[in-house]
Amino acid sequence: MDYREPPAGLSKRARRFVGVHGIWLEASAVSHRRLQWEGAGIPSAVVDRVDEYQARWGGLALPAAPGLPEDAAGPRMLGADVPQKEDELPDQGWSFEAGPQRTAVPYSFLISSDGTLGIAGGDDEKWIPLHGSIDGWVESLALAYAAVDIADTITKLAGPATDSLDLTSMQPVELVDGRANGWWYRPGLLVALYAGESELFGRPGYRTAFLYSGNIDREWL
Repeated sequence: MDYREPPAGLSKRARRFVGVHGIWLEASAVSHRRLQWEGAGIPSAVVDRVDEYQARWGGLALPAAPGLPEDAAGPRMLGADVPQKEDELPDQGWSFEAGPQRTAVPYSFLISSDGTLGIAGGDDEKWIPLHGSIDGWVESLALAYAAVDIADTITKLAGPATDSLDLTSMQPVELVDGRANGWWYRPGLLVALYAGESELFGRPGYRTAFLYSGNIDREWL
């Protein structure tokens, strides 16, 4: 283990979360594998993307807030693996693993060719985008931790109960760059809705939402 400054470009909250709760473990450098990968036909531009990811995030282990679904909890540790040409992805581009799963789930966390973090797997090998970037997932995890501290009450909804949520009256929290998983805000209320596993498996009952109510305003975000 070693200490590293949190990556630049994150919000103050996320940087504090990574600095306090994150552990940097040893991660292999892409430079050791570049010649092998390029010799196997992986484009150098793709190897460059993996190299940048590994330099920024490789080895970082973050805790998952209590009660989060596995897709929202994210990888056990961030670290890239061999890039693969994924025909199942919409752009059929090169993707690579964002990091290993925390538990034995039938899907992988992947970074697509445009930098989106998603899950791929299930019986149909579907691809479900979770956040527009790995930064968005880190922001989401940091927000989940912070919301627990500031909320007066926390309400969990699951399955059909999430259908009662009226997110049209709320604003999306842009920092989390949400896709299937995202956050919404209005004065006094934060809502986190996690639908990644639900969409992957075609199971509406897997949708989970957390409602954090209390003295929450725009300045806090």
